[in-house]
Amino acid sequence: MMTSQKETLGFQAEVKQLLHLMIHSLYSNKEIVLRELISNASDAADKLRFEALNNGSLYGDDSDLKIRISFDKSARTLTISDNGIGMSRQEVIDNIGTIAKSGTKAFLQSLTGDQAKDANLIGQFGVGFYSAFILADKVTLTTRRAGEAEATQWQSSGEGEFTIESAEKSGRGTDVILHLRDDEDEFLNDWKIKTIIRKYSDHITLPIVMKKSEWKDGEQVPTDEDEVVNKASALWARSKNDISEDEYKEFYKHVSHDFEEPLTWVHNRVEGKQEYISLLYVPGKAPFDLYDREQRHGIKLYVKRVFIMEDAEKLMPHYLRFVRGVIDSADLPLNVSREILQHSKDIESIKSASTKRVLDLLEDMAANKPEDYQNFWDQFGRVLKEGPPEDFANKDKIAGLLRFSSTLADSEAQNVSFKDYVSRMKEGQEAIYYITADSFAAAKNSPHLEIFRKKGIEVLLLSDRVDEWMLGGLFEVEGKKLQSVAKGDLDLGKLEDESEKEAQKKIEDAAKDVVEKIQSALGDRVKEVRVTHRLTDSPACLVAGEHDISGNLERMLKAAGQKTPENKPTLEINPEHKLIERLKNETNQAVFDDLTSLLFDQALLAEGGQLEDPASFVKRMNKLIV
Repeated sequence: MMTSQKETLGFQAEVKQLLHLMIHSLYSNKEIVLRELISNASDAADKLRFEALNNGSLYGDDSDLKIRISFDKSARTLTISDNGIGMSRQEVIDNIGTIAKSGTKAFLQSLTGDQAKDANLIGQFGVGFYSAFILADKVTLTTRRAGEAEATQWQSSGEGEFTIESAEKSGRGTDVILHLRDDEDEFLNDWKIKTIIRKYSDHITLPIVMKKSEWKDGEQVPTDEDEVVNKASALWARSKNDISEDEYKEFYKHVSHDFEEPLTWVHNRVEGKQEYISLLYVPGKAPFDLYDREQRHGIKLYVKRVFIMEDAEKLMPHYLRFVRGVIDSADLPLNVSREILQHSKDIESIKSASTKRVLDLLEDMAANKPEDYQNFWDQFGRVLKEGPPEDFANKDKIAGLLRFSSTLADSEAQNVSFKDYVSRMKEGQEAIYYITADSFAAAKNSPHLEIFRKKGIEVLLLSDRVDEWMLGGLFEVEGKKLQSVAKGDLDLGKLEDESEKEAQKKIEDAAKDVVEKIQSALGDRVKEVRVTHRLTDSPACLVAGEHDISGNLERMLKAAGQKTPENKPTLEINPEHKLIERLKNETNQAVFDDLTSLLFDQALLAEGGQLEDPASFVKRMNKLIV
């Protein structure tokens, strides 16, 4: 129930911390304050347009949406006003009072101590309103929600509490009044304010209105005549030839709330069966919530320049969730909802074409600006790896964009493409070899790589958690099948000559007895025991079946609480290793069993597995050492 009495309420602890930071630390770029408050006012108008699609009476007799900026030198105030959706009393408390927005904590954790960089984080984390306290020692907000009669006034000096009370306001919308600090006279200057608006907010689709000024007695004095300061036209609807690079960059910062420059962008107008405009950006840096599955990411959707939806995730596949921008359609119904988006053929068509444009853009960057592409990959590579299983139609294009570590450089840097790998394949090599592990070190030092290192055969080292998921959508690339070096029978085909195969056959025959004894000692812990062709230095390794899940994936699924199929590994032994030689000559069955168990446990540990009975492993080791 609404109340007219004045209340004094306290900020949450996080907001107090944030306000203290704004007041005492982030002075490096004060212009961001005006930019943020104008952006908030623009959002309020967009929300009104959307709600008014189903309730036209919200406009009342004021359908001309705009933002007004004014200042009063004698009162030392700067005011940003809009006639957008406005807020109710409870919305004021929820949005700028006791409840910190979800980004506040992440913002505080992301601070670097560099004032210039930290100031530029403000909009990205949804804490733009609080930036007002950089300029003001007191902020007064008066707002009235569209369709409601009562207005609310919020006021705070940013020192731990705020007051809230009912107020008089003739129309809907919000007025934010900054009571400027003593040393902020530059924000009482007509030319300075208009310069900031044209620099940061020229692309805002609403007119930003100020009073015209004239020179009188050596100073600028406002007149009674209004002047639109910005271009007030949808930037994406303008011709590409009329938009400067700086304008594209500033629009990106507005649409994404990111204050790093974009890495690249693509601007298209589609005409014919469907009509729409898309302006899509690839950011230069990953947002803080990129891996938050609950966080909605998407494109701003407009219909005939009318804002419809903030995060239309159905317009871009999930593996491209880092893409920012706008899509403006001439065909969709104005009252489009999330349900319509989910079942619309038009939306599927727009999504398909937009996805292809982004992938083409990345392909062009990879081919012509490899350094930029490597920067992109370092920021977003793990997200792009989600693509092959998710987007079967584009899996080949995505595969061409993927980058990996490999045994060529043995470096953790992911800079090897499938095309690079195939170009270096040995004569007669028929497969692209890879290994998966839960860390780069585990992949790089895996015993499964020994024969490949000996023969100089390159192997891709996959240690990102997403790699196992990615492999579920990739079976063949560049005409070559993908082959795990830790699964199935190892057949190097033409990479082995006949003399090597004959020598292996002799070793297998000579080791039959010890293989059978090891098989008997291990029982049902393994599917089978056999002589290896993979190892040169290690005594044994574990191998998954050709069609079984890998040991790494099995561990990941179990860690996530998922059931896994009961697959027993194969133990491969290296008969030329001294430990196997000892097993051949061991006559004491108890010692043989202990050595065999150690052999299995060592192989399990070497591939990153966990022992079922670590205490028994330690006991056996101690017995042998003593």
